[in-house]
Amino acid sequence: MNTAPLATDCLNTWLDYWSHVHVTGIDLGLERVIPVAQKLGVMRPQATILTVAGTNGKGSTSTTLAAILNAQGYQVGLYQSPHIYRFNERVKLSGIEVDDQSLVDAFVEVDQARRACDLSLSFFEATTLAAFVIFKAQKCDVWVLEVGLGGRLDVVNVISPDVAVITNIGLDHTDWLGDSIEKIAFEKAGIIRPNIPVVFGSTQSLPQAIQDKVEACQARLYVADRDYFYQYSDDGQSWLFASPGTTLTLPLGSLAVENLATAVAAILVSGLKVTQAALQQGIAQARLQGRFEIRQIQAKTVIFDAGHNPHGVEFLLKQLRKFLEYNKQYTEVLCVFSMLQDKDINSVVELMKSTVLTWKIAPLNVPRAATMRQLEDALQAETVQHFETVQLAFKSALNETKNNQLILVCGSFHTLEAVWEYLQQCQ
Repeated sequence: MNTAPLATDCLNTWLDYWSHVHVTGIDLGLERVIPVAQKLGVMRPQATILTVAGTNGKGSTSTTLAAILNAQGYQVGLYQSPHIYRFNERVKLSGIEVDDQSLVDAFVEVDQARRACDLSLSFFEATTLAAFVIFKAQKCDVWVLEVGLGGRLDVVNVISPDVAVITNIGLDHTDWLGDSIEKIAFEKAGIIRPNIPVVFGSTQSLPQAIQDKVEACQARLYVADRDYFYQYSDDGQSWLFASPGTTLTLPLGSLAVENLATAVAAILVSGLKVTQAALQQGIAQARLQGRFEIRQIQAKTVIFDAGHNPHGVEFLLKQLRKFLEYNKQYTEVLCVFSMLQDKDINSVVELMKSTVLTWKIAPLNVPRAATMRQLEDALQAETVQHFETVQLAFKSALNETKNNQLILVCGSFHTLEAVWEYLQQCQ
């Protein structure tokens, strides 16, 4: 096995180390992880555990959960992935990204434990366990854990949740999770445990695989539009949440109402004491980079969204159309676009082409990047401009955009990361 860095080495050295310890970056299964987690003493935390799975909306839902609980005064550990700009985004304590040295110290502990077990860990497994080590050391009251891939075999699932949240089910990661909604739902439902509340946050039909798992576990299921409801208020400035015995008027915030409602439902069934004031404050303060993130850059309006599958892009377009409805000065959308080759590029483009006027495309500088040819094939008959890098495509968009044009950056977390790196260089 590779020689480990030292506790005095920098975070990037450790991240590079973890990317080379295991033979593959993704290796679903808990056989190797459980012995290491047991050695670390993180499998049965003295905390309330809220685990969030789903195809899209996990980040917004987990962010909202943590923000509400932080507002209530709980000590909250929030774990999410992937990051967009800095690795530290993945691990937050009471809303603050954890510092480099805390991560390095946790990595030292994880590496010692996996060596004692004579096991290798993938990058994702090692970094997730490091988050758990930090939350345990900080004695967090609540852990909010976002599943990375699937649920049943994801490393997050070594810890049994007190509340299981499944935001929705769509077709994504089909090579890993299966090629149908039911197969993917089966994997997501793997986070469900006996006798716990389970929130299904989508208005789509409840997959049978989730119903079957709920019944097998005698869990308590709460489904959007059946057991709780949400709708925009007439004033356009707030929204209403309703469940038996509860009606709340809540602020819109910056995240999608569907995900806000999922978070509120999970809070209400969790048994945690949370006031309406904390609900309102948490929702108003919840922010998540790269999820319909609106920024002003060089006097241009830019929207960043990490949607990378048809389900996520449908959600993006719903928000975009609402934004354009209230901001009628924008009559054209320019898109800085790239994707990974194992994603459904054709379906994403088909959804977007009625909204986007001009496409500025470039290949990503990552191993799974779609080639320029793949992007071009999907965009046939569209107005397309080609660039060597995403950074050059974004620079062109900034320089050429007129007052009536909106810039949309999307297609992958890596697309957003490339633009962020460009902006950092420009500062």
